[in-house]
Amino acid sequence: MTEIKQEETKQPEGDKRKTLAKSVFILLALVSIVSVFFYLRYKSTHISTDDAFIEGNIHTVASKINGTVKAVLVKANQAVKKGDVLVEIDPADYGVKVKEAETSLEAERSRLNEYRFRVAAAKRQIAELESKAMAAKANLDLQQAGLIQAEKDRKRAESLFKKDVISKERYEKTMTGYDVGVALVNAAREQLRQAEAGIETQRALVSQSEAALNAQQAMLKPREAVREAAELSLGYTKIIAPADGYVTKKSVEVGNQIQPGQPLMAVVPLDDIHVIANFKETQLEKIKQGQKVEIKVDAYPGKKFKGTVESIMSGTGASFSLFPPENATGNFVKVVQRIPVKILFDKDTDREHMLRVGMSVEPTVLVEK
Repeated sequence: MTEIKQEETKQPEGDKRKTLAKSVFILLALVSIVSVFFYLRYKSTHISTDDAFIEGNIHTVASKINGTVKAVLVKANQAVKKGDVLVEIDPADYGVKVKEAETSLEAERSRLNEYRFRVAAAKRQIAELESKAMAAKANLDLQQAGLIQAEKDRKRAESLFKKDVISKERYEKTMTGYDVGVALVNAAREQLRQAEAGIETQRALVSQSEAALNAQQAMLKPREAVREAAELSLGYTKIIAPADGYVTKKSVEVGNQIQPGQPLMAVVPLDDIHVIANFKETQLEKIKQGQKVEIKVDAYPGKKFKGTVESIMSGTGASFSLFPPENATGNFVKVVQRIPVKILFDKDTDREHMLRVGMSVEPTVLVEK
């Protein structure tokens, strides 16, 4: 009897345990289903990738001329403003070249002024000769008018002398007056011819002077170009910051001999950095321009930054690689491609400039259903 009672007592306890196990299993199943439901719902509205990093503009600072470094005015990681002087090159040699160019240019300008004076003087001489020619023409007209009258007097005197109306003395005076008139006309004509010839000669001289003036003006252009080049080179002795940012990769010190194009440092602006996130092509269906993004940075766990989708690249990363895949050759293996998405940080999300170019990040795009 005692054994039968013990078996009856054990059987209800086993049933209770089975019932409890079933309840726990059902509860766990419900929790799993709910968790999966909310997880799938979250994943449908939050698209993320860990294949992302921060990019930005990197301005390489280099010299445009060769020379010896006179001063380095910045330190590594120092903040600078656009236009700040970073490095000074010894300007002595370039200052001498500027003075030489200015001296040569002034000499050419002096010659130009001399040619201008010659042209102006030659033109004034032409005006004087033209006045003399006009006076000679007027004198010729006057003498010709007197000759016409002398011709009339001569003919009348000849007729009267034949009739013994006038004396021989008067006749000879009349003939002499005619000869004088002829001589005066010839002299006036010669004077006019010489004046006109002088004008033509002077005009030829003006043409030569103007040609020389034009040639001298042409000589000024290369001299001015040399002077401008020398001034530019002198200005290049001060190397300035191309943008606001922070100095990095500094590799120049006082006394270094540098060459044109030699990198001296870099300036990295941190106000316009952005994220390049390489999403799988299967994730791009819901990603649109203008969507908000939450960005986690590996360097700052627990801190989130805000951003916005700016654009989606027009091709996969592999398409723009040095050796893009050529699926038409060989055996084709389908691989999910990644497409870069550019994400801009919100204006006030990084006021302290904590972010740096190259940092790994994990962006999550907040999409609508």
